Amino acid sequence: MRMGRRSICLASFVALLCLGSTLATQEKRVADQTCGSGFQEGEVEFFPNISKIEYEGPSSKNPLAFKWYNPEEEIYGKKMKDWLRFSVAFWHTFRGDGSDPFGSPTKQWPWDDGTDSLEMAFTRMRANFEFLKKLGLNRWCFHDRDIAPEGRTLEESNANLDKVVALAKQLQEGTDIRPLWGTAQLFKHPRYMHGAATSPDARIYAYAAAQVKKAMEATKELGGENYVFWGGREGYQSLLNTDLERELNHLGQFLKSAAEYKKKIEFDGVLLIEPKPQEPTKHQYDWDAATAIGFLQKYGLKDDFKLNIECNHATLAGHSCYHELEVSRINGVLGNIDANTGDAQTGWDTDQFLMDIAETTQVMLSVLQNGGLAPGGFNFDAKLRRESTDVEDLFISHIAGMDAMARGLRNAAKILEEGTLPSIVKERYASFDSALGASIESGELGFEELEQEALRMEEPLPASGKQELAEMVFYNSI
Repeated sequence: MRMGRRSICLASFVALLCLGSTLATQEKRVADQTCGSGFQEGEVEFFPNISKIEYEGPSSKNPLAFKWYNPEEEIYGKKMKDWLRFSVAFWHTFRGDGSDPFGSPTKQWPWDDGTDSLEMAFTRMRANFEFLKKLGLNRWCFHDRDIAPEGRTLEESNANLDKVVALAKQLQEGTDIRPLWGTAQLFKHPRYMHGAATSPDARIYAYAAAQVKKAMEATKELGGENYVFWGGREGYQSLLNTDLERELNHLGQFLKSAAEYKKKIEFDGVLLIEPKPQEPTKHQYDWDAATAIGFLQKYGLKDDFKLNIECNHATLAGHSCYHELEVSRINGVLGNIDANTGDAQTGWDTDQFLMDIAETTQVMLSVLQNGGLAPGGFNFDAKLRRESTDVEDLFISHIAGMDAMARGLRNAAKILEEGTLPSIVKERYASFDSALGASIESGELGFEELEQEALRMEEPLPASGKQELAEMVFYNSI
């Protein structure tokens, strides 16, 4: 679909009427950014007042420029763009409307008429590609129902998805833009109110399987590098009406079938599970990284899946993002990161852009020690605040998030290269480099032999943990 200047202006005017008079001033300002751009009839530019974002360095005061993210700069043996394989989340960036459990939508972009029509899906996809190009990014992520409207039947829904995928594939031509990952939205529609793979209704299990099959095919068609499973409804509200064992078995079988189908269609992407403890269900079966790893081991799926760690989910589970990444890394299943954060004063998943430099440094310490994430990356599963309503805010938020991760990368590389913090850790475990320690780690000594060692030694006095020194070194490095 091609919309001219007049069409975009008309859509903007309709958007004003739909949102109401309280948003009129804000929406008119946003609409003017497009309608007053001097476009020729039949041409489309969704961000006419925003040029390609460039690197200007730390001294720059330009909000529409990178201060720390310099894609071609080499850090710790790789180009920055190869460590930081950034991705834009379609659902937050192009479907987020600012609504929350307590309030109505606060924003509607000038090109968006607010409907879920197929024509509107085409428009949003074109906006997505322009956004990516102006940010200098070549990856994006999607849910099937975010990019294409759900039809009255599964056949109609599949046909809608095919049409949008065809457009996306056309827009990819001549570029290196591809999905970092795709997924199926198995949580919003009322049919999934009791779960999808863990629904007590076998018919819904079958419907969910069909939807995942199609979403996986779409991801492969677009050259996607991964496929994600996020089980928002896969859990329970009460054990009194739940057959816990049966639901877990069903989920295991569902994921096994997905792995088998991946091989059948020769999809080279990595299958990822995204842990989350709660919201919307009270308890989700993939509570955290350790729980998800145990689940994969029980059902013989550890060779078929890795984990997509979301920082905000980590804190909801009572962990730090660093903890979840390290648990995943040492178990060989760190596949991808959703780069976002929550608010310590808010008890739900707020999906804010990650801008805490201490946290991004810890994240990058894990990534560097993992050797990178490829074919995974950093998906900005983050949304504008409800009160941020200007079109340029879409760019500012991503620029800030990219710069924060770039600063974290620089800091983490500095910490590892200087070696002070790693040496503190190494010194703390130095006794395990002795003959006794090595024999323990190799399993050479059992309890009886260790008892004899203990009887021969003097009372062991533990050394200082030097936590404050470690913290001083870390924070002086960022």
